[in-house]
Amino acid sequence: MDALDILRDGFSRVVDELPDALAGLSADDLTWRPTPDANSIGWLAWHIGRCEDAQMAVIGGTPEVYPNGWAAKFDLPYELADIGYGQNAEQVRAFRVTDPQLLTDYYAAVADATSTILAGLTTADLDALVDDPYQVTVGVRLVSIVNDVTQHLGQISYLRGLLASR
Repeated sequence: MDALDILRDGFSRVVDELPDALAGLSADDLTWRPTPDANSIGWLAWHIGRCEDAQMAVIGGTPEVYPNGWAAKFDLPYELADIGYGQNAEQVRAFRVTDPQLLTDYYAAVADATSTILAGLTTADLDALVDDPYQVTVGVRLVSIVNDVTQHLGQISYLRGLLASR
């Protein structure tokens, strides 16, 4: 197994687990926040997709998935380029997606794009610099993306546990 195989496996775990994490949630469940400053499950699921989408597009030199019809389906009061990073409590509160299937379908489209981008990479590509202000290698960025999305997936699981006890 090489480094790219390990990265593919890491990304595939989110593909496998996110639908189950969202399954059976009501509209209220998706937008519920345990405190006024907390993120909701729906917002976290959207953020997982947006972060992966935007960062993988830079790595692959490809367009993001979100502007290709998904932004219109979500109909959020955010700028098209927003990915959720740095949003304040008021912006998170404005998130009103109430259909878990929309979130799952968007992430599936992002995961397909990620898979295509990863399939086009070689091990040598992992040492190339990502063309963004941070100037990290592709390998470091990919590990960062997997780390970020899996942490947020864990947050979704935690919030589901809180939902069960409220």
